[in-house]
Amino acid sequence: MAELVLYHFITVLSIVKSLNFVLNCEICGFRIHGQNVPFEAVVLDKSTGEGVIRAKDKLDCELQKEHTFTIQAYDCGEGPDGSNMKKSHKATVHIQVNDINEYSPVFKEKSYKATVIEGKKYDSILKVEAVDADCSFQFSQICNYEIVTPDVPFTIDKDGFIKNTEKLSYGKEHMYKLTVTAYDCGKNRASEDVLVKISVKPTCKPSWQGFNKRIEYEPGTGSLALFPSMHLETCDEPITSIRATVELETSHIGKGCDRDTYSEKSLHKLCGASSGTVELLPAPSSSANWTVGLPTDNGHDSDQVFEFNGTQAIKVPDGMVSTSLKDPFTISVWMRHGPGAHEKETILCNSDKTDMNRHHYSLYIHNCRLIFLLRQDPSEAENYKPAEFHWKLDQVCDKEWHHYVLNVEFPSVSLFVDGTTFEPFLVTEDYPLHASKIETQLTIGACWQGANARMAQFFRGNLAGLIIRSGKLENKKVIDCLYTCKEGLDVQLPEEVASAVKVEFNPNQSSLTVEGDDIDAFDKVMQHISYLNSRQFPTPGIRHLRISTTVKCFNEESCVTVPDAEGYVMVLQPEEPKISLSGIDHFARSAAEFESQEGVTLFPEMRIVSTITREVEADTESEAAEGADDDPTVQETVVSEEIMHNLDTCEVTVVGDELDGEHESLEVDMTQLQQRALEMSSSNLGLVITGVNTMANYEQVLHLIRYKNWHTEALFDRKFKLVCSELNGRYISNDFKVEVNVIHTANPMEHSNNAMVQPNFINPVHHASVDLSGHNLVNAHQASVVPSAATIVIVVCVSFLVFMIILGVFRIRAAHQRTMRDQENGKENEMDWDDSALTITVNPMETYEDQHSSEEEEEEEEESEDGEEEDDITSAESESSEDEEGGEPEDQQGASRQQQLEWDDSTLTY
Repeated sequence: MAELVLYHFITVLSIVKSLNFVLNCEICGFRIHGQNVPFEAVVLDKSTGEGVIRAKDKLDCELQKEHTFTIQAYDCGEGPDGSNMKKSHKATVHIQVNDINEYSPVFKEKSYKATVIEGKKYDSILKVEAVDADCSFQFSQICNYEIVTPDVPFTIDKDGFIKNTEKLSYGKEHMYKLTVTAYDCGKNRASEDVLVKISVKPTCKPSWQGFNKRIEYEPGTGSLALFPSMHLETCDEPITSIRATVELETSHIGKGCDRDTYSEKSLHKLCGASSGTVELLPAPSSSANWTVGLPTDNGHDSDQVFEFNGTQAIKVPDGMVSTSLKDPFTISVWMRHGPGAHEKETILCNSDKTDMNRHHYSLYIHNCRLIFLLRQDPSEAENYKPAEFHWKLDQVCDKEWHHYVLNVEFPSVSLFVDGTTFEPFLVTEDYPLHASKIETQLTIGACWQGANARMAQFFRGNLAGLIIRSGKLENKKVIDCLYTCKEGLDVQLPEEVASAVKVEFNPNQSSLTVEGDDIDAFDKVMQHISYLNSRQFPTPGIRHLRISTTVKCFNEESCVTVPDAEGYVMVLQPEEPKISLSGIDHFARSAAEFESQEGVTLFPEMRIVSTITREVEADTESEAAEGADDDPTVQETVVSEEIMHNLDTCEVTVVGDELDGEHESLEVDMTQLQQRALEMSSSNLGLVITGVNTMANYEQVLHLIRYKNWHTEALFDRKFKLVCSELNGRYISNDFKVEVNVIHTANPMEHSNNAMVQPNFINPVHHASVDLSGHNLVNAHQASVVPSAATIVIVVCVSFLVFMIILGVFRIRAAHQRTMRDQENGKENEMDWDDSALTITVNPMETYEDQHSSEEEEEEEEESEDGEEEDDITSAESESSEDEEGGEPEDQQGASRQQQLEWDDSTLTY
């Protein structure tokens, strides 16, 4: 409906002047800033800057009353290309859209109903209410209501409250039908009048009294009484017997009611079928990916079901089912199927993979009949044998969930539907199959035609929990356990009325029947009927309740009729647990540990904690003591509480490159898994541990996961991710990532001449490679945290230290050799003296000692610059190995040199 716009064109007078923007050239245009602004600005006069803002389309006040945006003017710039364009500052524009009275009042309900008791005058019987879609206060308010029907004993006020103007009589009129209209403050009448039905009932009417239609159930509170204050009003009629049926509607929850949503394989184990089960419709995962393409319910609150629309089917990987048809086996499935076509619809089929279209065994539906085909292998006696087993059941096509179990022990086949046994009404025979070496293909949702290489006989409906168990048959106890609901009705009969009232339940406890002839005893039994949901985390939502009552009287003609009482149980949303994984997420181990038989433990200190958040009432006194500035309206506070529950899956995946099975693996002690009834599957992506068990047991198993790598030369680190979940993925933990670094020990370099390298130069290198920054590599089990770049830093530091030591040794050798050469040259000069003609006694070594002492100082300075002060070796100490061994002081060494070089003047003549 078009909306009249008050300002379709808004003139902007001299926008240049209004924006205080002075330009020496013409105004070329305006730019509006804002998202989805339904206006545009157009220049009217470039010289004066005058323009208009106009709406791009019709405006609707009901969608948006006001529009606010900014506008900016710009000139034409310089030159033909408009360079150096100048802009004004931005101005804010507010536009208000005025409303017109285009909408008429509309009543919230299509009709109104009320019931009054005769002989009573009410202040208010019921209230009708209309609304107006106009946006303004004037036109959106309802100013008046009017009863259009003439000559009725009712009146209505401006607020819509209807009351009677006189006492009503059931004998005069059972029901009044009134037509009511409404007017808004703009005098617009309602587009459609509303019908109001007011029923008049006698003073007493048999019915259930004290029945609350809405009953809230808080998870984890046990049984909840549904009708604690209810009683049956019979208006003093002589009653001979009462029969009441209480029905709890749960067909819309999960697969017919609330059940544990663990994987079907886990449920079989919980019910006692502990071995031989193969799940053919698992939840999609890295280890079971053949169901990825099927549409599901995409929900985690209840069971995951798979939808087959008549065009989809899946192939089960080879080797998943190794059932020998000569052995007993069981097929179990949940199915919901409606009236189908006349074609066959295959649930499960095992047929030839190539060349032929022979069906070895299959479970399918044809004309709402469930049929199981089982062709025998070739045998010596080519006789007819039972091949097809037919059941005609209403459950097959009623569009409801049902649980089917086939126990096959040829030639006998037993069918259980919802825990009840059904015998086949028809069994046909056929010859065994001819001998063949053709492999078979197992499919779900259709049957594979090997000769045509295509699928046929597609299924239309929903499937879940498809299981084949080989070697054993399901017993009645397991079947009942699989089908039993976790929610239902319950009653605790008081001792004083147990013999006066009879109570019967249906198999899944969604309905019970109470029979008796004593009204008081009957009321007490009804008051003790309760709802119970034993799941820790039930599926939230509504469960409808209905009470159907039949009353018999002495006088059949005047017996009362009790209407059905309807209500519902509202199962509240459970407080969702937060599963937290914590532990050491970064550590280093030596390469030798990765290559050892035990490997490296990935989660040595793994801790699994689950918490829920609760809202509790705050302590008002403590809040007042803390300060008067606190908000007095805040009455609740949030607290975190640790809880215990089971887990059903923990998955360890590799982050980065996939596992190379030739030189690395993830392993866990299978004996420990079996003791805890857990299973493990692995691939090159990681491993998955499944099974319903406590968080404590999962912690212990995670402590045992080891990573091994036989070729760590090029490996520096490996990263893994751990995720655990509960209830088949309904509650998922955080992603716990762990990084493991590989420490490669560096070997010290050997000197080319080991005789020249002293032991005190080797020891520091050894200690440095063993203990760096607190990481004791000798103790490989020390869980020291090393950064990801620590390995590179350690290798660089060790290499630099080795280089400096070798350089120091080289410089010491060079200095020692240079000193020895100088000493030999001095001795040769000494031998050149001819003392035959000398008349003066001199000491020729004074110059040599001065020169040599200066050389010593230079050597010491060079060594100090190279950072080798810790070696505490000087060139003077390197002159003579004899002096070094004797350990003489420097002064004594100088005196010895002088004694060796003094002249003997006893033979000299003056």
